[in-house]
Amino acid sequence: MEYVVIGAGPAGLQAGYFLQRAGREYVVLEAGPTPGTFYRTFPRHRRMISINKPHTGWDDPEKRLRVDWNSLLCSDGEKPRFTTYTGRYFPDADDYVRYLVDYGQGLNVRCDSRVTRISKVSKGFEIECEDGSVYSAKRVIVATGFAAPNLPPVPGIEHAEQYWDVSIDPAEFTGKKVFIIGKGNSAFETADNLVEHAAIIHVAGPRAINFAWRTHFIGHLRAVNNNFLDTYQLKSQNMVLDGEILGIRRSDGQYVVTFSYARRDKVVDLAYDRVIACTGFKMDSSVFDPGCMPTLTVNGRFPALTPEWESINIPGLYFAGTLTQSRDFKKYTSAFIHGFRYGIRALVHMLEQKHHGVPWPYRQVEQEDMADAVIERINRTSALFQQYGFMCDVLTVHPAASQPTTEGRYYEEMPLDYVPFERCVTVSLEYGRGHDSIDPFDLSAGREWEDDTSRDQRYLHPVVRAKRGGEVVATLRLPEDIYNDWTDDRVYREPLQRFLKESL
Repeated sequence: MEYVVIGAGPAGLQAGYFLQRAGREYVVLEAGPTPGTFYRTFPRHRRMISINKPHTGWDDPEKRLRVDWNSLLCSDGEKPRFTTYTGRYFPDADDYVRYLVDYGQGLNVRCDSRVTRISKVSKGFEIECEDGSVYSAKRVIVATGFAAPNLPPVPGIEHAEQYWDVSIDPAEFTGKKVFIIGKGNSAFETADNLVEHAAIIHVAGPRAINFAWRTHFIGHLRAVNNNFLDTYQLKSQNMVLDGEILGIRRSDGQYVVTFSYARRDKVVDLAYDRVIACTGFKMDSSVFDPGCMPTLTVNGRFPALTPEWESINIPGLYFAGTLTQSRDFKKYTSAFIHGFRYGIRALVHMLEQKHHGVPWPYRQVEQEDMADAVIERINRTSALFQQYGFMCDVLTVHPAASQPTTEGRYYEEMPLDYVPFERCVTVSLEYGRGHDSIDPFDLSAGREWEDDTSRDQRYLHPVVRAKRGGEVVATLRLPEDIYNDWTDDRVYREPLQRFLKESL
């Protein structure tokens, strides 16, 4: 077998789709009875935070993907888009399971094949499953997503229930005092579910809350989950506590939490009826044989990866999906479907180039037409829009084989830290420096921002970089536009054309 893909969630299915299109021998192994097993349980309260917007006003299916965060990539009309399954802006996870099952039709997916061991052997890898089946592969793509809870090293953390399996029936918490560890979406999702029943809810953690509407990172707290903040600020017996949890113990039928406040020099013991840890997830590394254990990073939560999403210490071991987020942790969108779907397409291009001698696809563009090609792309692409600051298009010139002129080549959707050309121009969409340092709803901050010329632009805008010897030697930042419409000839095309001519 050339490739074994582990996991038939969105990442595994997307990898299988592109491997199949490339004509490669592969199999996708899924632990559960159907694709999308993870979404049968998570999110626990069934409302996803990846937006679904069927009604866009756009006819272009590529552009519609800018506000469709759940559909996987495919040729137009080949497979359904998730937007046909539900019209809900924040869809139900059960609808997503149905979509993944349908998307998996025609792919080589083997369900009820839980992987228990991955070993390195002379010709590649050996993968053992719970049912006794064994697969051999030259290369492995791990797309298992989050398979284990991430628990902080707090003494007594074993006393806490976990978001992973705590009851979602709010009636069980009626009249109870509840302590929730964590300040992310899972913590506030859980708190919102209990507001009508619990007597007191305290949500606690050592760091300040990061709001997605301010940082542009969708993994930060989303507005759909932050209703609980009203109950705190409007004095409804609930609180958000800032500080360190020093320990948890049982005493007289309750849980006593020793808590050190961040804003004052004070340590207190607080008593609760229930304690719930909502502290995130991590990769389950227990399936790797000691000789095949990838180096981990981000406090042991994720594999450390090369720009090709290959383990830095186990050649041939690749990762796809949310497990690739160590490359852009809490900065961009590789942790989410609408980000990693493009990363997986790029991964298969890398595999094709590296192991099968198939060059990265490109189209030929005359040098005088390159500015028009860039303008057309940035006004249509969903990949650069969703993977802002992480992926780029690349323009190069090469001596033509049969002509005394040069040949312009246009490559699409490469990670910025992967681009293999010594001399080229990259085109990406990015936010400006410090874009997350002001409140976008604070009108008084607008003039202060505009008057500070040391900052880049605040909103999404095109960034064009010239590279020589692999180093950036010149940068052109084209102006932002509130409608993401970069078409004005004088503002965009003319300076871009001059920059490309000078750079290439």
